[in-house]
Amino acid sequence: MAPVGGTAVQDHVALAEIELCGELIIAASAASGERLSMESIDQVLRVGEENGD
Repeated sequence: MAPVGGTAVQDHVALAEIELCGELIIAASAASGERLSMESIDQVLRVGEENGD
């Protein structure tokens, strides 16, 4: 049930995690049945990049 009054709560961390999971799913499906390497996973998850927020 939606809150009365149009109040929406946004969890930016949860939204970012959902986006990254989606990107992993896309990368895994594009891998043509092969496992993603740790380097590929790090690249998809942008490990080591600075956060530009």
